[in-house]
Amino acid sequence: MDFFNFLDFKITDIIDIILVAALLYYIYKLVRGTVAINIFIGIVIVWALWKLTELLDMKMISSMVGGFMNIGLIALFIVFQQEIRKFLLMIGSTNFASKRNFVRHFKFLKQEVRLTSTDVDAILAACEKMSASKTGAILVIEKNNSLDFVKSTGDKMKIEITQPIIESIFYKNSPLHDGAAIIKDNYIVATRVILPVTNERKIPLRFGLRHRAAVGITEKTDALALVVSEETGLISYIKNGEFVLFKGIEELATMVKEDLV
Repeated sequence: MDFFNFLDFKITDIIDIILVAALLYYIYKLVRGTVAINIFIGIVIVWALWKLTELLDMKMISSMVGGFMNIGLIALFIVFQQEIRKFLLMIGSTNFASKRNFVRHFKFLKQEVRLTSTDVDAILAACEKMSASKTGAILVIEKNNSLDFVKSTGDKMKIEITQPIIESIFYKNSPLHDGAAIIKDNYIVATRVILPVTNERKIPLRFGLRHRAAVGITEKTDALALVVSEETGLISYIKNGEFVLFKGIEELATMVKEDLV
């Protein structure tokens, strides 16, 4: 019967479904926790309405919604500019081809939780200490997107992460305290790094250049940033170009570890 023709699956149909599922997963992953997630859900609803009206042969409403979807494509590129940039960076990243990182992209297929190699507790312990003494600091944790384009602006090194090491780098009289420190795996791989500053005007004026630089690097890459304010001593956590709220250092530690997995 023709009605059951949709059950006649071919191998290409299975591959098509897997690729679409993977694409939707990555899009969700990029916009999760941001304002763009609401836009993404809205697009899915409009697209579903469009297909439903086509299925029911409602030509007038179908043509109207279809026209909106076609014209709205240009607007989508503007709205999702940062997310599209991150997606292309993720696809073209030099780290993507390595076996370890390639498998990491499909971690949602596994039941067990992979632990990050980065000593998050040592990093946050140092941030707490610097917060108490109002020592300004900015730490950027590299994930999948390479940060080589900013590492070259500072001093490259490879020092294993410990709380005293981080504190000594950002000590006010240290020659390394200016700029950001880049962390990869469990090593500080660069210091005195100059980060791109965001042009976002919605950031409150109470946040200084460190915070704007942290927003800038997390807008352009999937890196995570921790900032200690020199004026207030407050610790800020920034990802996807946005400030992430947390109630205490324990909650922050849990969030960072989850985001690094």
